[in-house]
Amino acid sequence: MKPLLLKGGRIVDPATSLDSLRDLRVRDGRIAEIGEHLDAAADEEIVDARGTVIAPGFIDMHVHLREPGFEEKETIATGTLAAVNGGFTAVACMPNTNPALDDPTVLSALMQTVQREARCRVYPIAAITRGREGREPCDYAELTAAGAVAFSDDGDSVEDADVLRDAALRARPLDAPIVDHCLPEETLVARDVKLCAETGKRWHIAHVSTAAALESIAAARSRGVAVTCEVTPHHLTFTGALVKEAGAAAKVNPPLRTQSDVDALRRGVRDGTIDAFASDHAPHTEQEKSGDFERAAPGFSGLEVAVGAYAAALADLPLLRFVALLSTNPARILKIRGGTLAPKEAADITIFADRPWRVDPAAFASKGKCTPFAGRRLPRRILATIVGGAVRYRAPDWEA
Repeated sequence: MKPLLLKGGRIVDPATSLDSLRDLRVRDGRIAEIGEHLDAAADEEIVDARGTVIAPGFIDMHVHLREPGFEEKETIATGTLAAVNGGFTAVACMPNTNPALDDPTVLSALMQTVQREARCRVYPIAAITRGREGREPCDYAELTAAGAVAFSDDGDSVEDADVLRDAALRARPLDAPIVDHCLPEETLVARDVKLCAETGKRWHIAHVSTAAALESIAAARSRGVAVTCEVTPHHLTFTGALVKEAGAAAKVNPPLRTQSDVDALRRGVRDGTIDAFASDHAPHTEQEKSGDFERAAPGFSGLEVAVGAYAAALADLPLLRFVALLSTNPARILKIRGGTLAPKEAADITIFADRPWRVDPAAFASKGKCTPFAGRRLPRRILATIVGGAVRYRAPDWEA
């Protein structure tokens, strides 16, 4: 890797409370130095970053890479290429694969594929129960040793509260949260925050979409319950009215809600109730996303539009908060590397600017070409993604 000197960008790092025009030096895959008017060394590539924002690498803590078992939808190679194109230096992948990520041997095989083919860092989220069937808890210590950073049954909520309580108690000694997909949302969020309080296990609520669910989380947090939550770009943007216009392209779990829910979620981002942005990238084949709404698969691709979509939904959000939601907070919740540009840390860097662009799904690196943002003009654009000091994406028309 050639050493880099990023000159004159606006460095925004919530972890160090830095928001200022600075130069940033990358050497040997790490942040070497941040300062004003740094002199270039003879072996460094100089990047003119004036007019851009330089942030700690963005982390998407909720994606579906589909491999193993559903490679017609996505693979490690295509999904992580979509990630770096979208500005993400790391992703956490969900366990609804075939076989499910419920066994250390499956995780080991996955990580071998990641080592060969991934363009960014990949952190697996393992299943809560065997086969994601909601009955038998997994061996959480073994899964953590194999690389799991959290536990979730993904689209299938664990309906039996006793099973989930037992799982939380078994996993409590491990510093990896339970991540629950709550369907029906309001009932299960209320149950989950209660279980979180009872067991003392860290809990994370995926893709919050209703005002009532957010209120339950806020109330629990006010009592000191260790629960965090995330929100998607589509739940911050669209209402259920989009279904009449877009049909199956707008089908997602949880479904698009009401305008009052959208407004509540936006308030939750601004007031700090919502901890993280997460795309819920869920690619499907064209056949699965066309035709009858009831039979269509829920979900759509999100990695390559997320950053611009969040900026469109929350145009007034301060950049320090924006970056915290995409980088610092996901790293903290999952207890993974990243989330800061502090010297000696890995050089995982996202460079972006407020430059409008139009969403063209045909240009996606992801195999999934369906998105409700198709054709929309978004105000914020990724210019470069650097993973461990290596430039993994650079916008073709950005002359740096």
